[in-house]
Amino acid sequence: MNVVQHSEEKLCRALVSKLPALAKLYGDYTEGERRFLEGGLHPGKRGSLFQPITLHSDSDWIVAHPEEPQDFEAFYRDPHRKTPDSSHNTIYIQTIGSFGDEGLQTDQYVEWLRDYCQAFFCGLSVKLLPAVSVSETGCSFRVNSSSHNLQILTGDLLRYLGKRKPKDAFCIVGITMIDLYPKDSWNFVFGQASLSDGMGVFSFARYDDHFYSRNYAGRLKKKLQPRQGDFSVFQGYYTPPITSTLLLRSCKGSNHLEESDRRPLDLCAICLHKLQVAVGFKITDRYKALLCWMEDDESQLSEAEGASVHHSAVRFHKPTEAFNESRLWLRSCLDRLEIS
Repeated sequence: MNVVQHSEEKLCRALVSKLPALAKLYGDYTEGERRFLEGGLHPGKRGSLFQPITLHSDSDWIVAHPEEPQDFEAFYRDPHRKTPDSSHNTIYIQTIGSFGDEGLQTDQYVEWLRDYCQAFFCGLSVKLLPAVSVSETGCSFRVNSSSHNLQILTGDLLRYLGKRKPKDAFCIVGITMIDLYPKDSWNFVFGQASLSDGMGVFSFARYDDHFYSRNYAGRLKKKLQPRQGDFSVFQGYYTPPITSTLLLRSCKGSNHLEESDRRPLDLCAICLHKLQVAVGFKITDRYKALLCWMEDDESQLSEAEGASVHHSAVRFHKPTEAFNESRLWLRSCLDRLEIS
């Protein structure tokens, strides 16, 4: 295991630019917010709530995709960087294909993801577009030769999303429980995006603990060579059960599953600074919104127990047990910010 280490001086340059205009942006933070962010200059040290990045294998993202770290100044001056504005301030989520057989619960799962996205990008609006079937996208698909599960082509999905993208969208994101591939020579991909076009598509299929086992319920029981355009193979196709771990993994992302599970849910101080300037939230408000998302299910269930609830208004328990570490971290952050 290797730890990514940078000097405090280098991290300080990455966080606080010397350019007057950018220095003013940093100066707009309260003293408490600056003190909190500067805890990220010595990650892992006593008094800091930020931890260093650890690399466990050659397949971790930083090792597999070496590139120069991007400091705040480089981020801010990037001519291709897109920023939300009053005319383009909504994130749209498009579900593709079935998300399970349990109806109301799977509908609520997508709502939970929408709510989490809205808390994460605090200040932007996040909306769900009406769900579409795989056939409606007209995408190409195949049977994976090693995992024997169905896969759909990301490029076709991105083209479909481009046609569906509303005029007020900052971006549109397609999500699916069906495995993805970007081209014939690739085994699979978790997702693919075009930052310049504000579009992306992502699959949660491999977030199931059993995906890589020979007993995975999504493995096709017999060899199929489906004809392109015959989408009947997706009717009743298996989707994994909604567990706390799957929900947590759905709120993250990285180069491979083991790396994703090791990563914290939130951002380092430098990336938080980038996101805050782009979107315009107060750091405390964002952390409160994320903590509320992790804790509001308990209070709402308690209210429901003491009231007469109609069957049509049944709420399913939000499985946030896997978020306990993040919940404790957010409380610590808020304690630090509110006493500063």
